[in-house]
Amino acid sequence: MQVLKTVLMVIYFIVCLAIIILAMLQSKQDEGLSATITGSSSNNFFEKNKGNTKEGRQKRWTIILGIILIILCISLGTIYTL
Repeated sequence: MQVLKTVLMVIYFIVCLAIIILAMLQSKQDEGLSATITGSSSNNFFEKNKGNTKEGRQKRWTIILGIILIILCISLGTIYTL
């Protein structure tokens, strides 16, 4: 059981560091108040294929690693209460 705790903790720290690095590398995606007032539309080619860009991949990996982090937190919490 101790080996499982150690392995999960190492994976937990690696995922935490990866999320921190990915979050720091991402650019701000907020268009601001002027886009709200002018009503800019998102029907152009870039908006439809945003998932294929570098920023789209970074966002996708941040979400995946966030889900893995939640699963690790729950599993570590249940293991440490045993």
